This record gives sequence, C-alpha cells and structure tokens, in this order.
Amino acid sequence: MLLNLSDVIEMCRVPEDKKIRLKDYHPNWEAEGIGTAAERLREARRLLVEDVQELERSQELLFASDSWSVLVIIQAMDAAGKDSTIKHVMTGINPEGVKVVSFKQPSEEELDHDYLWRCSRELPERGRIGIFNRSYYEEVLVVKVHPELVAKQRIPGANPGEKSFWKSRYKEINQFERRLTRNGTRIIKFFLNVSKDEQKRRFLERINDPTKNWKFSSGDLVERAHWDEYMSAYEQMLNATSTKSAPWFIIPADQKMTTHLLVATILSSEIRKLNLKFPTLTASQHQALIECRAQLEAEAE
Repeated sequence: MLLNLSDVIEMCRVPEDKKIRLKDYHPNWEAEGIGTAAERLREARRLLVEDVQELERSQELLFASDSWSVLVIIQAMDAAGKDSTIKHVMTGINPEGVKVVSFKQPSEEELDHDYLWRCSRELPERGRIGIFNRSYYEEVLVVKVHPELVAKQRIPGANPGEKSFWKSRYKEINQFERRLTRNGTRIIKFFLNVSKDEQKRRFLERINDPTKNWKFSSGDLVERAHWDEYMSAYEQMLNATSTKSAPWFIIPADQKMTTHLLVATILSSEIRKLNLKFPTLTASQHQALIECRAQLEAEAE
C-alpha cells in the first residue's frame, strides 16, 4: 500500500492538548513523494472504494445495535467541496440510515430560540448517521466575522465585542457535545481546508460553465473578501473545540480525491472504535428461530 493511512489520520487530527496554526496544514497535500501522481490517484481510488464498503457494513451494524448514533459535522469555506464529499463518501450507504441537513441563514423562528436549538432538532437518533452541512459552528465563524448578526439574536446583555462572549460560546458548544457523547452520539468533525487560489479557480469554473451557474452567488465574493478573518476564526474554533470525544480533523481540500479518501477513512476508523456488534439472541429467541425454520422447511413446495 502506498499510503500509511493511520499516520495520515493522526496528521489531520487537531490535538486537544496543544494549539495549532492553520497555516501549518497544507490544503494541497496529496502524499507527495509516495509513488507517482498516477500511482497515488489509483491507490486513492482503490482505498476509497474499500472505505465506502466498510462504511456500508458499519452503518448496518450501527442500525442493528441501536445503541450509538453518529453525528458528522462538515465546515468549510464556499466551494471547498462539502456537497461532493457527502455524495462520494456516502455512496452505497442505505439512505434510510443517513440524514443530511444543510443549515442556511436562520429563520425568524430559529432566531427566537437559542443558537443550538435548530441543530438540536436535527440530531440523529440511535442507529443512524446524521451529517450536518454547516452547523452550530457558524455561530463562532460567520457570526464572529459579522458580529452585527448577534443583534438579530436578541440575547440580553450580549456583547460580541468582548472576548468573554466568544469564550462562553466555545464552552457551551463543548458542554453540548460532551452531553451528546455521554448519551450515545459519536461526533466526528471535519474542516475542509481549501486554499484561496483553489476557491478562486472553482468560482471561475462555476461562472464560466452554464451548468454550474446556479452554484455561484455574488454573496460568495462578499465572504471571500473576509478570507483572513475567517481563517483566524477557524483557527480559534479548532483550538477551542477539538476534544478527545469530539475531535476536529483538518482535511486538505484542494484535491477532491484526497478529500473524499481521508473523510471516508477517518469515518470508518472512528466508527470502528465504537466496537459495534450485532444483537445477541436470548435462548428463547434462538429457539423461536429454530421452530420458525422448521415450520418453513415443512411447507409443501
């Protein structure tokens, strides 16, 4: 095998006990120096197929055991590949066992509740995988870059100009995730780390290709103008909210095949850690199966 994926997983994981610098994580990493580019691509495709198959088996175990749920959170700048990652990684998974939720600008009803409310309503039940395309982390990303949005939330005494406001949000999010974990939800969080140059290339592709025009909005350029502020917000978020039970993984996103492979590999690895098993039948249930089999076999052809 060309890639030592266990080492790569640890390379992507944001440690709980030390601060990271986002600039140290290269968006265009693709196992340089390990075989030729063509060999790496072939190996990545082969491993992606294996990981998708492993995810299919894991999802069946998850559903059958009915003890854990899995919450996958994907955060990224525009055009980083969130939708394509979900599409390619979840190919072959039983649709009944997976729910994808995309969070846009909050509605008036959502603004009348605390900022975790709308995501809480969409949490996966036991036995299922839930995928949040953006999440409550927008509250320490876009809201931090645009603090005027806090006023719309009508929180008594809230002052986004104070560092304590954001520290409280990080603490609340960590407490929320600890509670979910204690009650049987495994949380796996991905930041798709796309470069500014690659985002530009993908934006131009969307503009120049009529079949992709619908993917582009002039508002995307408004947010792009705040690139450095977003990178700072992401770095602070990653350092403040990557924990042992709910880790962040920084995924290089300039090469989509690399992105898809790493997300699939990490998901498979993290779900395996749950040690899921099919339910064990009681003696009476086993006897009932034997009797049912005998009854079926005794039926006239």
